[in-house]
Amino acid sequence: MAQPLTLILIDSNFDSRGNTKGALDQFNHIKVLGDYDNLVAGYEASVREKPGIVFIDLTENEDLGIETIEKIISKNKTCVIFVTSEIVDTNLVLRSMRAGAREFLTKPVTIEDLSVALKKARNFIETGEGDSLGQIISVFSNKGGIGKTTIATNLALKLTEITNKRVCLVDLNLQIGDITTFLDISPSFDIAYICAHISRIDESFLLSSLEKYKNKDLYVLADPPNVEQAEEISADDIASILGMLREIFAYVVVDTSSGFDIKTLTCLDMSDHIMLASIVSLTAIRNCQRCLELFQRLEYNPEKVKLIINRYSQDDEISVEDVEEALDRKVYWTFPNSYFTVVSSINKGIPISQIARDSPIDNSFTELAAKLSETEVYINKSGGEEEEEEEGFLAPIMNSIKSLKLFNK
Repeated sequence: MAQPLTLILIDSNFDSRGNTKGALDQFNHIKVLGDYDNLVAGYEASVREKPGIVFIDLTENEDLGIETIEKIISKNKTCVIFVTSEIVDTNLVLRSMRAGAREFLTKPVTIEDLSVALKKARNFIETGEGDSLGQIISVFSNKGGIGKTTIATNLALKLTEITNKRVCLVDLNLQIGDITTFLDISPSFDIAYICAHISRIDESFLLSSLEKYKNKDLYVLADPPNVEQAEEISADDIASILGMLREIFAYVVVDTSSGFDIKTLTCLDMSDHIMLASIVSLTAIRNCQRCLELFQRLEYNPEKVKLIINRYSQDDEISVEDVEEALDRKVYWTFPNSYFTVVSSINKGIPISQIARDSPIDNSFTELAAKLSETEVYINKSGGEEEEEEEGFLAPIMNSIKSLKLFNK
């Protein structure tokens, strides 16, 4: 017989605390170590007892509650935090999840919701799932024409190939997504369908609703076919879907929209890596700087945001070092300028690796995927020829390095 899960309950409301305890009594595999009417006492007990689950109500003091979640997780990384509150809004849910909570249960807590949450918690604790949750990698740029979809699509495929693990590619450019075009697929279902059946969301339902790409372990979650459907998808829907996907897939690669709406920010908040894509042009770098400033205000860990330079040439007037000086940020990766190869890939609806295997641009995607996944790979430098590049297709570049450095003044 499985050992019972230990739990500590923290809720300042006497009646609410009693109702939750009554609900927990319905589960014979749960052992309540204690219930507390204030966050400080509950935190001290959580550190002392090291329970598998801590149930926290945030109604009385949201800020202190969020801080308590962070402190508990810092002391016990495998602890599962359940959160509830009488006041439920998207911002509170996001803050809770960013602090380390795994479930947000609406009040009054039902037996059904609690059963699902406890089942997930047991799996998390007993199988060590906490050490193997999938990584969410979001490719973002607040400027169009950077190559965001190209990066997301080819990176997702490379992660599948070199790790031999399941990868999900998500199109969160909900109004004008292009992933299905880039891969020449016509999915039977899309994200709007999943959101319309959000109450049924589980591993089986998700896998049956995703489009498997050919014989690869790459699954695609497509954008809605109609623009109007995009408006019906909420930030909470996005959070629920991404949360489930990271439990199923080793990597979840997201092609985001270019805006800073609540849906995109929800995705960026949940991401382990934000691949901030840019090119060496005046407007692109200026917009990139604005993104970095916003991410700083959002208190994102600097290591979470990775600066990617697309379509870069060693002959460019502006070097990587110039970009780093202008943005006060190291460039994490550069993709070589392979205009005709990439355009051919897009027009034919097939990945770059099928157009020019082992070419510089294909190898670049392989090496980036290897770096992100910490996988050893062999790079064939001798194969895969690309079409000769022509001048005139690069984005406009500023006239002098001096004007670039004016950004920081």
